[in-house]
This record gives sequence, structure tokens and C-alpha cells, in this order.
Amino acid sequence: MHLIDCPWCGLRDQAEFNYRGDATLRRPDAAEGAEAMLEYVYMRENAMGWHIEWWHHAAGCRQWVKVVRNTLTHQIAATGKPGDDLEVPAQ
Repeated sequence: MHLIDCPWCGLRDQAEFNYRGDATLRRPDAAEGAEAMLEYVYMRENAMGWHIEWWHHAAGCRQWVKVVRNTLTHQIAATGKPGDDLEVPAQ
């Protein structure tokens, strides 16, 4: 079990959250075309180590939370609100 520190609710069990993906990607504009959308949706790096992710607090306040998590150890270094700039620890 992991605990995620929701900025609105405090420490909560991971079971209350749904993982929603990479928080560092920018969705392409429609003017950028289908190829840009294809790259955005399907062509992802599967990087190991620290990563900034979106988690949705579905069974709680229903807010979106940014989480800095290590994909190898599942250690969580930081959490924040969507507009927060979170720092990734050195690899």
C-alpha cells in the first residue's frame, strides 16, 4: 500500500486514486495535425526512475494531483496541485 499526500485531503491510501498518465506531456493543438496526435497518444517513452504523473483522487475530493514517483521503487518524492511546479530528484 502506498500513501499519496493529496493537497486538499492529506495522506490517503493509493486505492482512492486512479493513475492517469504522464504529467509532462503537452497535448498538441488541432492545427498540428493527426501525426502530432498519434505521437502524443501512442509513442511514449517508458522511462525508469523519477517521473511526474497525474493521479485523480476519484474516491475522495475528485481533484487532480501531480505526483513525483519513482517507477522502479514506487517511492513518492512530492505531490502538488495541477499548477504546481514540482522538482524531480536527481537520478
